[in-house]
Amino acid sequence: MLSGGNARPKLFVLDTNVILHDSSCLKYFEENDLAVPITVLEELDQFKKGNGEIHHHAREFLRALDELTDDVLCDSGARISPEHGSVRVILGTETDPRLKALLLHDSADHRILNTALWLKQQEPERQVILITKDTNLRMKAKSFGLPAQDYTTDKAESVDRLYTGKRVLTNLPSTLIDRFYDDAGHVEFAAIPGLETATPNENFVLKNGSKSALATCHGANQYLSRINKPSAFGISARNSEQVFALTALLDDSIQLVTLTGKAGSGKTILALAAGLECRRNYRQILLSRPTVPLSNKDLGFLPGDINAKLDPYMQPLFDNLSVIRQEQGNGERGDKLQDLLDSQKLEITPLAYIRGRSLQKVFFIVDEAQNLTPHEVKTIITRAGEGTKIILTGDIRQIDHPYLDSRSNGLTYLINRMKGQSLYAHIALEKSERSVLAELASDLL
Repeated sequence: MLSGGNARPKLFVLDTNVILHDSSCLKYFEENDLAVPITVLEELDQFKKGNGEIHHHAREFLRALDELTDDVLCDSGARISPEHGSVRVILGTETDPRLKALLLHDSADHRILNTALWLKQQEPERQVILITKDTNLRMKAKSFGLPAQDYTTDKAESVDRLYTGKRVLTNLPSTLIDRFYDDAGHVEFAAIPGLETATPNENFVLKNGSKSALATCHGANQYLSRINKPSAFGISARNSEQVFALTALLDDSIQLVTLTGKAGSGKTILALAAGLECRRNYRQILLSRPTVPLSNKDLGFLPGDINAKLDPYMQPLFDNLSVIRQEQGNGERGDKLQDLLDSQKLEITPLAYIRGRSLQKVFFIVDEAQNLTPHEVKTIITRAGEGTKIILTGDIRQIDHPYLDSRSNGLTYLINRMKGQSLYAHIALEKSERSVLAELASDLL
C-alpha cells in the first residue's frame, strides 16, 4: 500500500471490520496516513468486553491509538512511527448530498462511507482510499467514484500457487525406483532426475511405467526416504495423499500439520485416528472447531444450556468418532474409545475456550480451520507447550466467515508462512473418499 509517485502520501480510511480482523493494522500502511471515522470508535466500543478474538482486537487497537495520541489528538493526527505516516480520528462531517439522496436509511457503513467522501472533497490533491473487508461497502464506495480496497496484508498471493506438500515425478529410471525398495530405502537428490531440492517434509510420488514409490524428504536431509502405507486405530489410507497425511500425523517429530481438501477427503478422520493411535504419547487428545454458523442464527438463538448450544457445532467431530467406533466393532478398542471420552482423555471443546490455556503434551486437532483469521491461528499455535502436536484441517474454498476468503483465511496464511520449517508438514488432499455421490457433488455442484 505505497504512495507511489504522488506528491503526498495516500490517505486510507479504515472500516471497523479491518480493525477487528487485525488490531496491528496501523503499522502496515508504510508512509501513508490513516483516518479513523468516529463511527468506527463507536462500533469498537461495543466490542470492548468479551473473550472472543474480535473483542481482543478491539481492545488492542484502542490501547494502541490511546498510546499514540497522548493527552490530545490534534487535527493533523498523531505520528505512528518515524517510518510511518499519521493517524487521526474524524469527527462529525456534513452528509454528502448524493449519499442522502440515494441511500434510504442511516447505518454505520453509510456514515463511514460519508466520512471517506467528505475527506476526498476536503483534500482533493491527494488520493483517499476506503479500506474495508465488506464487499458490499466497497461496491457502494466505487459507485460514488471513491477508490475502495480490501485489507490484503495477510492475504496469500494466489491460491493456485499455494504449497500442496506433494509432487509427482514421472518417467524415472526403473533402477531408481528399485533403489527405494532396498533395505535403506534412501535415495539422494543428485540421483533423481529433475529434483535439485525439496522442502522439508515434502512428499513425492515417483513413477516409471508400472513401478512406483512414495517418498518424503525428512527435515533438511539431502535425500528422499520411502514411505510404507500406514494405518491408525483401524483406519487405513486409501490413496497416496492419505498415505502422506497419515505418515506426517503419526510422526512425533513433526509438531504442526495442516491438511486441506474438499469434503470427504478424509482430513478429520485421519487426524482423529492418528491421535487415537498415538494416545500413549500424549496426555490428552483435544478436538475443536470454530463456532461459525451456516445461517444467520447464532448460539443465542439455540435452546438449552451452553453444552446444548454447542452440540450442533461439534456434531461433525462426533460423527467421525462414530465412524472409527464402527471400524472397531464391539471389541477392546471400541471400549477403549468410550473410556477415553468418559475420562476426558479425549475431549471435544469449542475454540472459544482455548485462549489463555497452555497445552502440554496434547494432540490438538482443529477442524474447519479455514474459518479462522490469521490472528486466531497464531493464538492457537502459541498455546502449544512442550510435547504438544497441533493439526489444523479445512477446505480453503469453503469459507463461512463473512470477512474471510480463500486467500485471507488463517489456514492459507499458516501454510504460506510455515512452508520450509522442519517441524511442519502440509498435505493437500484432492480426492474424496466418502462416497461416489459425495465426490460427484463436490466436483459438479
